[in-house]
Amino acid sequence: MPRPRPSTALDHLRVLDLTRVRAGPTCCRVLADFGADVIKIEAPPGVDPNEAMSGSRHGSDMQNLHRNKRSLALNLKTDEGRKVFLKLVETADIVVENYRPDVKDRLGIGYETLKAINPRIILASVSGFGQDGPYRTRAGFDQIAQGMGGLMGITGFPGQGPMRAGIAVADSAAGIYAATGILVALAEREKSGEGQWIQTSLLQAMIAMCDFQAASFTVDGKVPPQNGNDHPNSTPMGVLPASDGFINIGVGGEGQWKAFCKAIDREDLTAHPDYANANQRYANRPALMALIGDLTKTQPCAFWLDKFEAQGVPAGPIYAMDQVFDDPQVQHLGMAAPVHHPVRGEIRLIAQPLVMSRTSPAIETPTPESGEHTDEILREAGFPETEIARLRSASII
Repeated sequence: MPRPRPSTALDHLRVLDLTRVRAGPTCCRVLADFGADVIKIEAPPGVDPNEAMSGSRHGSDMQNLHRNKRSLALNLKTDEGRKVFLKLVETADIVVENYRPDVKDRLGIGYETLKAINPRIILASVSGFGQDGPYRTRAGFDQIAQGMGGLMGITGFPGQGPMRAGIAVADSAAGIYAATGILVALAEREKSGEGQWIQTSLLQAMIAMCDFQAASFTVDGKVPPQNGNDHPNSTPMGVLPASDGFINIGVGGEGQWKAFCKAIDREDLTAHPDYANANQRYANRPALMALIGDLTKTQPCAFWLDKFEAQGVPAGPIYAMDQVFDDPQVQHLGMAAPVHHPVRGEIRLIAQPLVMSRTSPAIETPTPESGEHTDEILREAGFPETEIARLRSASII
């Protein structure tokens, strides 16, 4: 019986997934959710001293990162394990790894080795700081990249020190950039018939995600400061108090400013000399935000959100995570996708934020148990039952 595939978009591709923690698994999750046969290659129990780094196998993070994959338990630190892996490379399309740059060379599975076996292979390498350069062998973690990439320097309130983002921005971004590179390489391979080596890092991804804040320095020589919840360039745009919580507002132009003033019944502010244009509003932001906040804190969030919507002013609630998934628009978008887990029962995982007219992604299977598909995968690769049994008795698989 053929295994279920979540989408037909990439169901012609086989991916060898050597990744762990977050950045690499994020990349492979994109491919798996679009139907690629992603084989998660992991060390047999007891081989990897850091095997618990990603948390419990049945925990929410592991389930969310490794769904739609198959699992092969393989000891790559042995010569025979390496030979098994290289045999799989012969018919694979993509290899994804997020070791430190020197590890794959030490294991004998660097790009030149893979290319010699399969010239069409695409290798995607995700590291902390890049495949070369003075920091190439440093271990990389998301928070370190947030600090070095500039995000922590612009996040938080002025004078209160640097602040990390509450999510793994660098990890997730690096994984998505790696997936983008793979898809570009696949498209180019249609013309050339050749694979290539794709490289990205947490540091590169973090700087790229800083985008206009980073360009403020590279183009204009300005070092962007911390602005708390205020937008660095526009006002009023940020967080306002209500009588029962807080809301976000976004006023991006003169038309929206006039609509905003109408919504708060202060149309006189449009003619006030301190707030008559965008530059004046920005220059007098503290006073303006204090004035507006004194008004909005007199009524509940729902009152103001209705008023702003009626005037076409961008505004929204500020949710805790349970409220996020109770929101009717989030439910309509299907961002919590159900899947059955043999141990945990019915669970919901975070869907890909994409809708395709014909080949949308989906979640069909939960994260596999370690080595759950080892025999199946090796049979497909042409290993006879006797050889599979011998590899298992020798603790190679």
